[in-house]
Amino acid sequence: MKLQGSIAFRDVESGVWVLEGDDGHTYELAGGDRGIKKTGCRVEIEGDGDKKAVSLSMVGPILRVARYRFL
Repeated sequence: MKLQGSIAFRDVESGVWVLEGDDGHTYELAGGDRGIKKTGCRVEIEGDGDKKAVSLSMVGPILRVARYRFL
């Protein structure tokens, strides 16, 4: 799946990076590299939703990042 939105840091538990999607949903980011972790940056992310993964932060579904690019 391809999603666009903004990167944000949520201070939940030990902290979590999320994509605030243009589709109105929030996705917890898994994978990628340090370059994507910049609050406020607009990105397009290609990856897979992991419905079996569990997270303590409970901010939204987990998105396993395969590729990304800044917009």
